[in-house]
Amino acid sequence: MITGNLRPSRVLVDETAILHNLQHAIGQLDAGTKLFAVIKADAYGHGLLRVARVAAAAGAGGYCVAILDEAVALRQADFTLPILVLGIIEPETAAVAAANTIAVPVGSVAWLEAALPVLQADPDLPKLRVHLALDTGMGRIGFRRLEEMNAAIAFIQAHADQFEIAGLFTHFATADEKDTTYFNEQVAKFHQYLAALPNKPEYVHVSNSATSLWHAACNGNMIRYGVAMYGLNPSGHAIPETPYPLEPALSLVSKLAFVKQIHAGDGVSYGVTYRAAGDEWIGTVPMGYADGWLRRLQGFHVLVDGQACEIVGRVCMDQFMIRLPKEYAPGTEVVLVGQSGNQKITLQDVADFSDTIHYEVACSLAERLPRVSVNPIK
Repeated sequence: MITGNLRPSRVLVDETAILHNLQHAIGQLDAGTKLFAVIKADAYGHGLLRVARVAAAAGAGGYCVAILDEAVALRQADFTLPILVLGIIEPETAAVAAANTIAVPVGSVAWLEAALPVLQADPDLPKLRVHLALDTGMGRIGFRRLEEMNAAIAFIQAHADQFEIAGLFTHFATADEKDTTYFNEQVAKFHQYLAALPNKPEYVHVSNSATSLWHAACNGNMIRYGVAMYGLNPSGHAIPETPYPLEPALSLVSKLAFVKQIHAGDGVSYGVTYRAAGDEWIGTVPMGYADGWLRRLQGFHVLVDGQACEIVGRVCMDQFMIRLPKEYAPGTEVVLVGQSGNQKITLQDVADFSDTIHYEVACSLAERLPRVSVNPIK
């Protein structure tokens, strides 16, 4: 997708906020425990390489990504910290991971059997570092029975020239909820697997952002620090208290492209779902659902000159309209997420109106929106 550098709509990323969130998290860790910065999905919409650089400056011990392509992009940009891909990769690409010293998860012997000939085809490849994934209740990836894990360990030991066990991990489904019943069940299952290991690998990890914030005793010797790095509470509203303040890093801004006065009965946008009650000033903002400002946001608001302005009519692909309190000149700033005067809109506010989570809102912001650093870390 073409990035819209020649229009005023853009995502602002506060690098200092990300740095502070990381420093707070690292400061809470026990000695010997490393933080891996989760920068998948273009760092939750904040910019993969930008956040990788800030994380390294903060003292992160490595990176977690979702897909192998993200890991390769980091290596091509000369990032040398350890990298773990969190999703199962195609066995046919195992050689790419090994050649770039990228660790990958394993959840079945079948995957190891498929990857083996790929690795054996190049005797000069380094060993593929694998993290044994355990499905203790997330229902996503990983070994579900102890004998399956043991069979995988035996296979890896039998092919020690191609594979090396670097880690053991699971993922909690409810670490961001007040009710810890299911969480505790998963913890107990994980400890059963851990106790069965003849030797602990380099990394033993279960903690995402939520676990590291509210269940730090489970951290192992590595945490996968994701959404909290960007200043977002993993629980939404469920657990408002955090051990340290989280500083939101993302703002979303644009400018008025067009302003006009309409009159009683005049319609706005597709389907004429909005008609003016009287004389009204309407501003057009140059972004829409193709940018991730979703159609369902009709009736929400943005900020102009510190005042909330309702989105009227349906959000279009590339534009949306707002009701202004008075005439403003084209070029006036519009804040979709962030601060204007004494008013603020958060990603959580957008998520609440959209009946979703702030993760989805941030990740939905399209590549067409330029990412611009503010308060950059040198």
